[in-house]
Amino acid sequence: MINSVPELKPAARDVHDRFLDKFRIKISSALKTLLFEKGWLLYLVGFLLGRAVILSVVSPFAIAFLATIWFVQRERSAKVMLFALCGALSYSLIHGAFITLAMFVFLFMAGLVKHTQKQQVLLPFIVFISTAAPRVFLYSIGDQLSSYEWMLLSVEGVLGTVLVLIFMQSIPLLSPQRYKPALKNEEIVCMIILIASILTGTIGWEIYDASIEQIFSRYFVLLLAFVGGAAIGSTVGVVAGLILSLADVANLYQMSLLAFSGLLGGLLKEGKKPGVSAGLLVGTFLVAIYADVAAVVPSLMETLMAIILFILTPASLIKKLSRYIPGTEEYTNEQEQYLQKVRNVTAKRVEQFSNVFDALSKSFSAAEDIKEDDVDDRQETDYFLSQVAEKTCQSCFMKERCWQQQFDKTYSLMEYMKNDLADGREPNRKLVHNFENHCVKSKKVVDAMKEEISFYEANKQLKKQVTESKQFVADQLRGVSDVMDDFANEILKERKHHEKQEMQIMNALQNMGIEVEKLDIYGLDKGNIDIEMTLSFYDYHGEGSKLIAPVLSDILNEMIIVKKEEVSPFPNGYCQLAFGSAKEYVVETGIANAAKGGGLVSGDSYRTIELGEGKHALAISDGMGNGQRANEESEETLRLLQQILQTGIPEKVAIKSINSILSLRTRDEMYATLDLAVVNLHNAFVRFLKIGSTPSFIKRGDEIIKVEASNLPMGIIQEFDVDIVGEQLKSEDILIMMSDGIFDGPKHIENTEVWLKRKIREIKTDDAQEIADLLLEEVVRTRSGAIEDDMTVVVAKVQKNAPQWTSIPIYSDEKAQ
Repeated sequence: MINSVPELKPAARDVHDRFLDKFRIKISSALKTLLFEKGWLLYLVGFLLGRAVILSVVSPFAIAFLATIWFVQRERSAKVMLFALCGALSYSLIHGAFITLAMFVFLFMAGLVKHTQKQQVLLPFIVFISTAAPRVFLYSIGDQLSSYEWMLLSVEGVLGTVLVLIFMQSIPLLSPQRYKPALKNEEIVCMIILIASILTGTIGWEIYDASIEQIFSRYFVLLLAFVGGAAIGSTVGVVAGLILSLADVANLYQMSLLAFSGLLGGLLKEGKKPGVSAGLLVGTFLVAIYADVAAVVPSLMETLMAIILFILTPASLIKKLSRYIPGTEEYTNEQEQYLQKVRNVTAKRVEQFSNVFDALSKSFSAAEDIKEDDVDDRQETDYFLSQVAEKTCQSCFMKERCWQQQFDKTYSLMEYMKNDLADGREPNRKLVHNFENHCVKSKKVVDAMKEEISFYEANKQLKKQVTESKQFVADQLRGVSDVMDDFANEILKERKHHEKQEMQIMNALQNMGIEVEKLDIYGLDKGNIDIEMTLSFYDYHGEGSKLIAPVLSDILNEMIIVKKEEVSPFPNGYCQLAFGSAKEYVVETGIANAAKGGGLVSGDSYRTIELGEGKHALAISDGMGNGQRANEESEETLRLLQQILQTGIPEKVAIKSINSILSLRTRDEMYATLDLAVVNLHNAFVRFLKIGSTPSFIKRGDEIIKVEASNLPMGIIQEFDVDIVGEQLKSEDILIMMSDGIFDGPKHIENTEVWLKRKIREIKTDDAQEIADLLLEEVVRTRSGAIEDDMTVVVAKVQKNAPQWTSIPIYSDEKAQ
């Protein structure tokens, strides 16, 4: 009896699937690293091209490939030479000798033109000479230099020249990173020529009488016919069949077999993999019967092996290949609709989360009406007086007279006394006298009120803290809600139609000789321009910032800069440039710091943070004490600050959040100060948030402006108010922030503030780094070189943003009119 395999439980099945996914990812990553990053794919290609021979004696492939690698990835050319030579020797010794001579000639001539301009133009001629000269030498030694040999070596040289131009376009496609979304038909043909040339190097290799080159050539025909359709499939079949037929003229009919099979497979691609495979089977059977009946069985065996490889090809690999092949209009529309649907669904989900956080914020909000506050105070007073009356009036014989017949008078007198005691005062004599005339146990009641007032105040303070905590949580939730709402709007950002500006930009760049492959204008709002371009350059030399950005500045009447650029490392490659609005102001920073006693670890930490929406933050944190523990505390404070601020949450809420985290996470008395300055680069307005930190200074010419605020260090108490101090900066203003090691550091100085102002005023340089270094040096000098505390100075110079390149005027027809 055969035991059946037990079915995995859902949890076990999930673990099993996750393990397989991780295993596949690791294998894929390892293969990618080995083949692409370490270059083993190029070395394998070099080995096979070293073996590649057509027309029995013609071999232009190895030198053309070496020339291409020497041009695009010179650091790997030596290893490619070694592998190509090994491949040539594995074919024959004579062929190895030819490849060796050709490589030496190429290296000699390449060394002569190494420092010349436009090496790409000279490279085909070098390959022609490197291929033809060794062949002439070898034929001369064997006395075989007849007209036929002259014709062969000429053909070999011309083929090498052509192959260099082809490999120049196809070798960069082997890179895992692409710089354009799709391939042109010419690039596809060049890639197929490279693949067919590589397969030529496998001629003579067989598996069970099936040729390796025929198996893989039919596999590639199947793959590309399935992806690109009949046109691509037949083109691939013709190109691959032609090159392989030249390698073995007896198999000239293979070109017809591959071309016809590619055409049939492409026509039957709607039948998925079985349909394309059926096309190859039919083509193989018909052409094999017509060409050579005896070869039908081996040819079918090769076809079946190719079909097996094709069926085993992962769908993910085919999908990755598909996005580089120009598809039909329906395919493009489907992809666009899918992407649009994903954006809409994602934005909707994020917006829903934003609404949830907003609702939570409103539920925690402590904003209450004045009437409700009055009701709460009245209830608290009633409770307080009832507690006092229970302790004193409950057993009094005058209870009925006081609390029933004269309730209002009793209540008001006790309420007035309670108010005076709550304010920390003794009740006035007149009030005490009136109460003594009214109450027979006045002294006992007053003593009970004094005892009960402490509980009343504690309860009131507790309610206040709860209310503040609720308001703090509400602020945090509202901040998260705003961030998520902005994120949802960002997801929905789509390309808008700006036909007039598109035409102006396209015409202007074309007149300058710049080839624009794609232009996307996402927004033209003042101060928030967003434009992306895909361009083709022979050799990129910063044209984005030098030419295109100035042209856009003139057309859009706003300073435009390059936000992001991805430049292809290959000649004639595609570059992706992103342009946006420049900020009105820029900040130049300089930082100087020293640890106590000249140590390596300082308790002070600092950050300069680029925030969204044109904001630049500068922060210093001083951990209490010195050494490693203080450093960890200050670093943790700034790490939390940076992560929270970069989400878009307001600074005040961010600092309160950090304080809560620091005060709750440990019982140790380790605290940290925080000195934060956030500069708005649109208008140069700076907001200071100082938590237990020293004053800062603003140098404006000879004027020194002091900025300070009073708050306890972070982590001491859970609830505190953050004082925000604002200042309007001007261009060329210098902002100086420092830790207490600098502010309190000068020795034998009675008024360090006046001393620091004088030193800052006397500094002649306006370089931020030099100012920071000079201030630190001045403080250390007052102590004869001794560093008694951790010291940190952060200096920021605010300047009006001046473009590196002036705008380039474009005289359009409208301007001329």
